[in-house]
Amino acid sequence: MPVDPMLQPLVAGFAVEAQEVIQKVTMDLLELEREGLENDALAKIYTRLGRHLHTLKGSASSLGLQDLGDIAHKLEDALAPLKAHTQKMPRPVVDVLLHGLDLFMLRAQAHADGRGDHLPDPAAALAQLVAAAPPPEESAVLPGGAFAQVPPTVASPPPVSTSAAPEVLPSLEPAGESSDAGWRVSANQVTSLMREVERLREVRLRVEERSRELERVSTLLAKQGLLAETAEARTLLSGTGRSLRTDGEETSDVVDALEEGLKAITTRPTRTILDPLQRMVRDLSRQLGKEARLSVVGAEVSLDRRLLEKLQGALVHILRNAVDHGLEMPTEREKAGKHHEGALTLRVEQQGNLLYLEASDDGRGIDLNQVRKAAEKRGLVTAEEAARLNDNQVRDLIFSAGFSTRSDVTDTSGRGVGLDAVRATVESLQGRIEVSSTRGQGTRFVLTLPVDLGSSPVLMVRALEQFVGLPMLAVESTQLARPDMLRVGKRRAHLEYQGQLLPVVDLGARLGLRASSPPAEGQPLLIVQSGGKRVALGVDAVVGDRDLVIRPLPSEVRDVASWQGAATLSRGELLLILRPDWVVTDTEKVTVSAVSRRALVVDDSLTARALHRAMLEAGGFQVHLAASGARALERLQADTYDVVICDLDMEEMDGIELIARVRERKDTRTLPVILVSAHDSAVARERGLSSGADGFLSKRECAAGRLLAEVLDVMSRRGSRA
Repeated sequence: MPVDPMLQPLVAGFAVEAQEVIQKVTMDLLELEREGLENDALAKIYTRLGRHLHTLKGSASSLGLQDLGDIAHKLEDALAPLKAHTQKMPRPVVDVLLHGLDLFMLRAQAHADGRGDHLPDPAAALAQLVAAAPPPEESAVLPGGAFAQVPPTVASPPPVSTSAAPEVLPSLEPAGESSDAGWRVSANQVTSLMREVERLREVRLRVEERSRELERVSTLLAKQGLLAETAEARTLLSGTGRSLRTDGEETSDVVDALEEGLKAITTRPTRTILDPLQRMVRDLSRQLGKEARLSVVGAEVSLDRRLLEKLQGALVHILRNAVDHGLEMPTEREKAGKHHEGALTLRVEQQGNLLYLEASDDGRGIDLNQVRKAAEKRGLVTAEEAARLNDNQVRDLIFSAGFSTRSDVTDTSGRGVGLDAVRATVESLQGRIEVSSTRGQGTRFVLTLPVDLGSSPVLMVRALEQFVGLPMLAVESTQLARPDMLRVGKRRAHLEYQGQLLPVVDLGARLGLRASSPPAEGQPLLIVQSGGKRVALGVDAVVGDRDLVIRPLPSEVRDVASWQGAATLSRGELLLILRPDWVVTDTEKVTVSAVSRRALVVDDSLTARALHRAMLEAGGFQVHLAASGARALERLQADTYDVVICDLDMEEMDGIELIARVRERKDTRTLPVILVSAHDSAVARERGLSSGADGFLSKRECAAGRLLAEVLDVMSRRGSRA
């Protein structure tokens, strides 16, 4: 039936509003068919459902969309007999209501697109709504679609954009207004505006630094004892300082407002893609004869709309795999002592510029022998290669293209397309995916992705002379070490905190700057949490919190375990940001798995040390760090190393002097040493090699990945001469 042209803009707004209402109704229906709800909770949900359906009916009728009004009326009729009962909703009724909502939304979208006059008469569909609902078809497995004949762009989950042009963001008008009333903004325009906001934030940091400098100058003048002679100057400086602080505060307010506005435009809560997955899990479980419940934690975290759209497909694959391959049939679960309903969990957490997305189930876990056999059968590995793989490598085979443990093709699996596409999606977003599994207990996937929208609160701390940052979201609190709070054992110390004993981790030792030691009395201890784990991180000083834009590291060091990114401070200094999950990692396990080859990296640049360490650790080296030549000599007296990588130009003691000191000592006379320099010239290279270095690299060559090859070559040549 055609819509009055004058009402067409309102119909488009109604379709947007209906999407939101139908998603709320869907979540309520899924809740009603579960067990264990109290009578009061049931009554509230039934009341809320009736109110939402009545709203849909009234809004549709007021716009002359009689077919939609009739559908909403039939849904009210199906719900009415149950309102007086304090019991969960029968599944056939849930099926009826869900199918009716699908029909309502598809027709509403058609009206919004101007296709309402081509819709078939809804009489047959309305008759079906009051009959017993059939089992979900394959299309019902996808969010929003029990009607496979409708184009996918219409049947896709309502809250998520399905535009074929991802560079165009949705219009910014509120629901109910004409789509012509707003603007369409390209991603490039928004990104450009974000960069300008970041520049403004850097200006604000510089203004704050200038204000502090003025205060220092005023204090210095007051200390000179020339109070009368400098009175006018100090008054002017004081007034200028106050004005500068006021300007800085106003600038800060403007930056914060701009940043919040940009986030509101370009981000959406993750629940816009997570909530529709509840319906998918429910329908797929019923299709397979299983029972499953999906729990979501962190659904209010807001992310870039484009990132959400790309992640949705990956999560669908993971959850479908969990239901199909991971969860057992209800009878099998009960025999194993589990609840008949399988538990799926999605957890979303953002720390700084890293997003952690965890999907887990309590199913049968991954059968490593079955994975080996399937990989051999599909030609992904030979029998000899499969036998040499460790458990982690076997688990990684499930991400191989063409891998499947099914020998037959079903509606949901067996085609060998799935987790390889998930990994490709995650890697295209510069992220990574890891899987862990325990046989008989379940499987867990963890996606780690960089997000770079706006600034993040960072706590700046110091270990020895090095400054590093920690995302504030990972820091629960700060304690000062006291003897009565500490339990010092032979191998490590623990902090008594909120009834628990947390392992104490020395940041200086964790970064390889010094040997580990128990915290001194009064030393700051940060309670750091990530992924459900907590440690007490010992630092030498807490500098303070900063609002900083965290950028990903260069591709050469992006996979280094310890750093998640870097930020620029007010004077242009680079501040490396630690990964909270690396901080809480069990350091004892890391030490046990360390290999025998040991390298000492000497450089007064923290960034250079991080770069060299990442490359050497990737090659199987255990790496220690020294920020000066003097510190390197101390290290060489206490430990033995297979190779030293040293910066040529350092203050106090440069690389050439360090080599001379190394060659003086009998025990280090033949130790391989490679010099690294920012100067890529023949003169610098000749100067370095003539000093007794075994190799020379420019820092540009190191960034290009040459370091590890040069280290192995130098060690080989030294070994042949020994």
